[in-house]
Amino acid sequence: MKKALFLCTGNSCRSQMAEAIVNARLGSEWKAASAGTKPAGYIHPKAMAALSEIGIRHEGRSKLADEFRGVDFDLVVTVCDSAAEECPIWLGEGKKIHHSFPDPAKMDDMDDFRKVRDAIEREIIKLLNSEVS
Repeated sequence: MKKALFLCTGNSCRSQMAEAIVNARLGSEWKAASAGTKPAGYIHPKAMAALSEIGIRHEGRSKLADEFRGVDFDLVVTVCDSAAEECPIWLGEGKKIHHSFPDPAKMDDMDDFRKVRDAIEREIIKLLNSEVS
């Protein structure tokens, strides 16, 4: 089974949604985790609600990227949406890819969470499926 790590700053929205979607939709091929450089300490309730709307129950927690030092990943994906954000750099093993998504927490509208969730589901699943072949 391949392993993917999704990184951002707060680990409360985008990286959490990516972790949950991959584990729910591609769990037979991929095991996903997520982390941040400055974890918020919680998962945004609207991110959880957006996942729930598509039948995903996520029981993750906001984690510091250091928890995964020394863990080998096949793929490490940063999901920050601009260079202005403090998007983390992964120094461990694994192919590194940057795939930006807007931060729905900055807009705080449920429709924004849905749009980002749908983009993550579409783009990350496409990315991971291409990594399998």
